[in-house]
Amino acid sequence: MATQALLYVLETIFNLFALAALTRFYAQAFRAPFRNPVANFVVALTDFAVKPLRRVVPGAMGLDLASLIVAWLTQVLLLIAMYALVSTAILVSPGFWPGVALLALVKVVKLSIYLLMGVVFILAIMSWMNPYHPIRPFFEALARPFLKPFQRIIPLVGGVDLSPLALLLLLQVILMVPMVWLEGEAGRALSRMVGTG
Repeated sequence: MATQALLYVLETIFNLFALAALTRFYAQAFRAPFRNPVANFVVALTDFAVKPLRRVVPGAMGLDLASLIVAWLTQVLLLIAMYALVSTAILVSPGFWPGVALLALVKVVKLSIYLLMGVVFILAIMSWMNPYHPIRPFFEALARPFLKPFQRIIPLVGGVDLSPLALLLLLQVILMVPMVWLEGEAGRALSRMVGTG
């Protein structure tokens, strides 16, 4: 029971931090305005990890690779902690490390989908409640590249944009089918690597 509680706490803290690092990565990638409380919080929270890494991993093609690597490393550390709580013997297996690296990558993709779902949901609520909120451009910049294809296909219905709903449905399907399969395959690959290591 205590181990499960500890795992839950670790997972929550590490995933929230990884989401902050991913928000920073995507905000820079999609040129989101950084003059708002959300961006300020994300930068303040992740600076201690991102800034030192930038000295080693510079940006490329306008992408903040250090933030992306911080998100991935956070998942690597979380997986190591989770497996270590079960059995420390697994950590010395040579196959453990590449398996964890792969599974952490899959987890980052999954978190990215959850992040996009959250952004789209917040943007939809804002468009109904307060379309002129000063923080809206930040969320709009993050969601726009994904909403645009749907907005070209789906017409307004009574002045209501249904593209967020269509995108959320697609993302949910991606989480339910390909991501479940991908996560399962990565987990099985890790088990095989550890078994042969």
